[in-house]
Amino acid sequence: MHEIDLNLVEMTLDVMKFAISRITDTNPPLGKPRTEKELKSLVGETVTPKGIGGEVAFKLFRDVLLKASVPIDHPRHLAFVPASPTRAAIMFDLVTSASSVHGAFWLEGAGCIFAENEAMRWLVSLTGLPEGAFGVFTSGGTEANLSAMVTAREAWRARAPEHARTRGIILTSSGAHSSVKAMAKVIDADVLTVDTEDRLEAAMVREHISRMPKDERERLFAVVATAGTTNAGIIDDLSGIGTLCKEEGFWFHVDAAYGGGALAAPSVRHLFKGIEMADSVTIDPHKWLFSPYDCGAVIYREPELARQAHTQGGSYLDIFYDEGYRGFNPADYQIQLTRRVRGLPLWFSLAMHGTDRYTKAIERGIELARIAGRLIERSPLVELVRAPSLSCVLFRRVGWKPEEYTRWTLKNHSDGFALVAPTKWRQKGNVETVARFCFINPDTTERDIEDILLTMHS
Repeated sequence: MHEIDLNLVEMTLDVMKFAISRITDTNPPLGKPRTEKELKSLVGETVTPKGIGGEVAFKLFRDVLLKASVPIDHPRHLAFVPASPTRAAIMFDLVTSASSVHGAFWLEGAGCIFAENEAMRWLVSLTGLPEGAFGVFTSGGTEANLSAMVTAREAWRARAPEHARTRGIILTSSGAHSSVKAMAKVIDADVLTVDTEDRLEAAMVREHISRMPKDERERLFAVVATAGTTNAGIIDDLSGIGTLCKEEGFWFHVDAAYGGGALAAPSVRHLFKGIEMADSVTIDPHKWLFSPYDCGAVIYREPELARQAHTQGGSYLDIFYDEGYRGFNPADYQIQLTRRVRGLPLWFSLAMHGTDRYTKAIERGIELARIAGRLIERSPLVELVRAPSLSCVLFRRVGWKPEEYTRWTLKNHSDGFALVAPTKWRQKGNVETVARFCFINPDTTERDIEDILLTMHS
């Protein structure tokens, strides 16, 4: 199985040709899902006692399986939070895998971890956190949020040992990412939400806390603000909430998984005022910093608190802390022990292109949202739900019901034209189905936006 033979070499060349073709294609086919039954009939049995051979397996992937999947970097994939990894980052992701480096401990991964940390220093600099702040790359925003909240809870319990077995409470808004509630389940904490999908203001948080029963108030250990909500790109009142948390002694976490990339954009940097007050910050490079999946990051004001919360013990791990091997161990700062050096593609892309080009690409996403807003305002059939925020645009087709948005999405996807999904916008008790753009890919054009809007005219 580990032999190198001519057939493997020939197949490797085919794979490389495919990879190069895909990396250089700025407008790949927009795949669409098939049912499991359909795929089984097309693919047949692939995991067998004798194997089906690499050429056959690769052909099935290229001709069937890939075509039933959606490329996240398609210029008209504007649903959810898409991604657009640089060609350099994609290429270096292949190099990262081929290098087979374990990125949990300095002993095994010193050189690669050093490179990851160079990229991390740039991320930390964007937040404005004080000297000494640092972070680690994770699998994504969910793991980053989880790692931050474990750190927050353990720091809270260390300050107040009487809470050693207390089920804590996290406060956030109803517009926060779904991972906040998912993460709270994992750490067995309760989540209380301020009922707003719009900007969460410090006054709202203060008023909500004032109405909490005393026993609940004593269990509150963290407030999670969002810097770029997934649904609408809204940035909470970071400065006000940060000040409140400092006054009351709460851990202040900022989930900037999507919006954090815009910290590199001068046109909107001022909107993040207050993020420098955070105790922890989540940023996903695989969203708006043009890295391949999967790459998130969690940054701590005081990394030592994370190390105390996450360091794992075991006789087989002792050597990693020996004086001769001492260095930065990513495993000590988040929940994952075994990890790949997932920050390397970001580092390589930053080193190759420079941070100025990152700023330009991020500003393009913001510009595309503004262009879309102007195009929508000119059309008699569509209208803005709210002003574009960061690279998100919410808009409605006048007269449409929810099922019409669904049919529109499915038709555009089925035609291989675009993937733009509906969402729901809730304000003042009213819930409305609307359409949504999220611009990440600098290859998206104004013509793409115009053509997508035209499909709503039928």
